[in-house]
Amino acid sequence: MLFKYNVGDVVKMRKVHPCGGDRWEIMRTGIDFRLRCLKCGRVIMLPRPKFERSVKEIIRSAAEVDC
Repeated sequence: MLFKYNVGDVVKMRKVHPCGGDRWEIMRTGIDFRLRCLKCGRVIMLPRPKFERSVKEIIRSAAEVDC
């Protein structure tokens, strides 16, 4: 499945972060993704293939927030 991810989207990941959070905000897209944990604020970078395998669902789209 091909999804288009945008800056500001909130995604749920398959694995839980050590802080206990599983929701991440996308801060940068491209060849790699920068994500921020919504529970503890940690920022990580993931290569696109690993990110796309790790996403379970899109919780909130940035396009929905703008409307």
